[in-house]
Amino acid sequence: MDIENKEFEQTHRRGLVVWVYSLKQLKNLRKFGLVHYVSRKMKYVIMYLNEDNYEQTEERIKKLHFVRNVERSYRPDVEMNFAEKIGKKADAKEEGFEIEELNTKIRLADHVF
Repeated sequence: MDIENKEFEQTHRRGLVVWVYSLKQLKNLRKFGLVHYVSRKMKYVIMYLNEDNYEQTEERIKKLHFVRNVERSYRPDVEMNFAEKIGKKADAKEEGFEIEELNTKIRLADHVF
């Protein structure tokens, strides 16, 4: 066997939250992708699908009779490189508006009930 010569290939996946009416048909969802978490109290399933055929699989899951709603994960679309944005927050504070102090008088209540 050439186990040593094989290279690791990462499969790109995307998360999907499937809200269902009942969890009896959970086995039907397992054939679409990897079921990561099942909430029995709130009746939702978190699963991962391959990005190769993500849109087609999502549409097939939406058409199932026991599915209430489907939410896709947008985490792969979010920029996760924060190295260049670290110092920009301090610059934004310096460029902010100047706050003028108003002459306000603080009066204490004469009678406390």
